[in-house]
Amino acid sequence: MKLRITVFLIFCFLAAHAQKQTDIVIIGGGAGGTSAGIQAARMGVKVQIIEATPWLGGMLTAAGVSAIDGNHEMPSGIWGEFRQKLRDHYGGAKALATGWVSHTLFEPSIGNQILQEMADIPNLDIAFNAQYTNVKKAGEGWQVTYVQNRKTHTTQAKILIDGTEIGELLPLVGADFRLGMDSKNDTGEKEAPETANNIVQDLTYVLILEDVGSIRGKRGLVKKPKNYDPKNYECACKREDGEMFGGVSNCQQMLDYGKLPNNKYMMNWPNCGNDFYLNWPELTQQERTERLLEAKQFTQGFVYYIQNELGFKNLRVSEEFPTKDNFPMIPYDREARRVKGKAFLTVDHVERPYDFTLYRTGIAVGDYPIDHHHDKNPDAPEIDFINIKVPSYNVPLGSLVPANLENFIVAEKNISVSNIVNGATRLQPVVLGIGQAAGALAATAITENEQPSTVSIRRVQNALLKSKAYVMPFIDVQSDDPAFAAMQRMGATGILKAFGIPYKWANQTWFYPNRIVSEYELKKGLLPYYPEIEKLHASGAGTTPVFIGQLLEKIGTNYAWDSIQKDWKSWNIQQEYDGNTPLTRRSVSILIDALLNPFAKEIDFEGKLISD
Repeated sequence: MKLRITVFLIFCFLAAHAQKQTDIVIIGGGAGGTSAGIQAARMGVKVQIIEATPWLGGMLTAAGVSAIDGNHEMPSGIWGEFRQKLRDHYGGAKALATGWVSHTLFEPSIGNQILQEMADIPNLDIAFNAQYTNVKKAGEGWQVTYVQNRKTHTTQAKILIDGTEIGELLPLVGADFRLGMDSKNDTGEKEAPETANNIVQDLTYVLILEDVGSIRGKRGLVKKPKNYDPKNYECACKREDGEMFGGVSNCQQMLDYGKLPNNKYMMNWPNCGNDFYLNWPELTQQERTERLLEAKQFTQGFVYYIQNELGFKNLRVSEEFPTKDNFPMIPYDREARRVKGKAFLTVDHVERPYDFTLYRTGIAVGDYPIDHHHDKNPDAPEIDFINIKVPSYNVPLGSLVPANLENFIVAEKNISVSNIVNGATRLQPVVLGIGQAAGALAATAITENEQPSTVSIRRVQNALLKSKAYVMPFIDVQSDDPAFAAMQRMGATGILKAFGIPYKWANQTWFYPNRIVSEYELKKGLLPYYPEIEKLHASGAGTTPVFIGQLLEKIGTNYAWDSIQKDWKSWNIQQEYDGNTPLTRRSVSILIDALLNPFAKEIDFEGKLISD
């Protein structure tokens, strides 16, 4: 009997403290964490996501920010897949263009449904409604303890990924990080304030409203919150013509900003709307929880104002989320602690990428302007963020890898960028791309039995290109082009440089695939990789197959000329073969990629060539 009792007690203990072994554990199933998990699992390694809510998507879904900002012309990787599934669900691209803030708007619940379908794949395990309680090193890897359904579980993994919305893990694991607004001395950015501070952007508690027509009754009407003051919202419908949104002339136009399919409205309005300042870095968890209730009340006040002061009684609170109060499960945090990484992306890198080599290490792309929300904090230094004009950009791999900690990767708004640049990299498609890159990096490290800090950057980039993810922000190089990867690689080596411009609310970088490449341009681009061509004469005339043959001869590549002619069509070169035909950037990309493979030459986290 004693033996039976002992065995029973051991069984109960093990059941209450279930243990799991996996390759990668991700805390946070937001946009970045979900994307990381999907990518890594697709690459064949075992992954677990620990998510505090019953949903995937974070700011995309669980926070209710279901209007995509940016990357409309760059449907990179998992972001492109997600958007296509939205189009399939709603009936095409036009069905998603319901509000004027975005080309892609959707119901948060549908976004969660699609992400959960995408994540229902082999190698990916997700613990929903699970709260981590302890994170610690375990040998070279990590041990994470979490509680789910009142049971305590433990997961051990080689690599830990922080996919939390505010960089929660950084202080817990001992990673160095930045917080708040950097000073000029910190970043070298002329736009930064003279003195650093810990001021973060305003957050927002979103609500989804639904037009119920003439239905009467009180369901979906909000009560007047405590400390309600209509003056907080009086200018919501009155925005003068300006750089931000142009003119907002009436209340219906304000509401249509975030109009979703099926007559729903996302209330995430920055101008006398429901933005709320919360200095969370200086608060305890209990204090943060209490202040978030105030943020909810502030949004409730905005909706009360819409329903009662403005007279939109037909707009009722939608039962969009699985919560008692119909609020999203989490607030929309625009800013996080930012790890100090192997690379540090600043405004200078984004403004003038070719003055540096960091762009060569790109793993995610963005085109949204630098957009910060500080209206609700009068102590925030005055910076005209929106008028910091930049082209589209890419995010360096080193911004995901801590400078002082191994086997730990960040995958959200917690990457190594300046506070100013965070105003662009925080947007949903960029974070989906950052997460996908984090997953590719982690999976490559596991497969190669290396640490993330020593993995080949080019190997990670190739894994992303194989998944149709962009590493360079080329608006005119589509992922369905058979030469997509070749042109991306030529761009990421800098052999063929692109042309970036700031443009409205969707900045641009043009590769111009159909332009002719001059001999001089090609030689100049190849010279850092092949110094032996220095004495080769190159004119301003268009590059021809004959000139490429001369390059190959100087470099010493033994590639038979008749083989080039034979492979011409199989390489998907669209121009007819002729030894004297001037070649386009698309054709040159294919030829140089196939014949020389300069992308195989390794680079460091700054994008500099590593000597053999």
